[in-house]
Amino acid sequence: MTDIQDNASIQSCEAVAPSSTANIGPGFDVFGLALDLFHDKVTVRKHETKTGKINIILSDKSNFNLKIPSDVNSNSAGLAVKKLCIESGIENDIELSVLKGVPPGYGLGSSAASAAAAVMGVNHLFKIGFERKKLVEFAAEGEIASAGVRHYDNVAASLLGGFVIARSSPRLEFTRIQPPGNLILVVAIPKLPVPDKKTEIARSVLPKQVPLNRVVENIANASMVVSGFLLNDVKMIANGIEDAIVEPTRKGLIKGFDKVKEYALNNGALAVTISGAGPSIIAFSQSGEGVDASRIADSMRKGFLDSDIEANAYVCGPSNGAYIISEPA
Repeated sequence: MTDIQDNASIQSCEAVAPSSTANIGPGFDVFGLALDLFHDKVTVRKHETKTGKINIILSDKSNFNLKIPSDVNSNSAGLAVKKLCIESGIENDIELSVLKGVPPGYGLGSSAASAAAAVMGVNHLFKIGFERKKLVEFAAEGEIASAGVRHYDNVAASLLGGFVIARSSPRLEFTRIQPPGNLILVVAIPKLPVPDKKTEIARSVLPKQVPLNRVVENIANASMVVSGFLLNDVKMIANGIEDAIVEPTRKGLIKGFDKVKEYALNNGALAVTISGAGPSIIAFSQSGEGVDASRIADSMRKGFLDSDIEANAYVCGPSNGAYIISEPA
C-alpha cells in the first residue's frame, strides 16, 4: 500500500482496547473475558483525499513490530477497518498508527485488540454511529489475518468488556455479563518462540469427532461458568472451568502445562486453563479469602521453570473494554 499524501486537513482520534482471554475452559469459540493487563492503542487519522487507501504505521515505541505485518490485508486492524469502510461508504484515505501493547501470539487476543481499537476509532472519528455489538462484526473480520477464520470471542470481549458470550448460529448475538468484583486472574506467559499463524496451528490439532459424553460434560461445565458470572460467584465459575475436549489436545503444544496447572492449584488458584490458543496459561482466583495472588503467580513461573522454560506471570482483573482517549483534533 502506498503512503497517503500529506494533507493540511487531517482529523484524528485515539482508541484503546484491552487484551482478552478466550474459551475459558469449555467455552471454545464462545466465551471471552476482557483482561485489564495489556492494551493496544490505535490513532486513526482521516485525510480529505478520497482514494480509499488505508495506510498502517507501526509505532516505533512497540516491542512487537517485527511480528506485525503492515500490509492492510495481513493486518487485523487493516482488514477490520477495510470491511467497516466498505459497509459504511467511507472513501477518505485513512491512516492507522498502531501501538502494540498486547504481545502477539500468546493467546491474549493481540490481533483482536488492534482490530477492536481500530474500528472503535474509525466509528468515533467519522461519527458513523454503529453500536458496539455491530463493531464486533467488523473487528472479527480482522481475525482472518491471524486465525484464518472469523471468530468473535476475543474481539467481543475486547470491545464490550467483561465476560461475553458470542453465538454465531443461527444468527450472530452477543451477551455481556459484568464479572464479579472479587474475580482475580493470574496470567503466566512462557518465553517460548511462537510460530507464524499460531492460532491456525492450534486449531489444526483439535479433534474432528468428539464422544457424546464429552460434549455433555462440556455443556454442563459451560453452564456452570455462565451461572457463576450471573450470580457473581467466583467459585462457581471456577467449578465450571474444566474442558474435556480442547484442553486435552492443545496442552501438548505447551511444554510444562501440567506442572503449571498443578502448582497453581496447590497454591490457591481455584481453576487453571489455557488462555485462548495458548501458550499462556490463566488461573482464576478471588480476593478476600486469604489467597495471595502473587504466590499463585510465583508458582506458575516455577512450574514453567521446572520444565526448563522461563516465564512471566501477571496479576490482573477484568477490563471494561475499549474506549476513546482523545477527541478528534
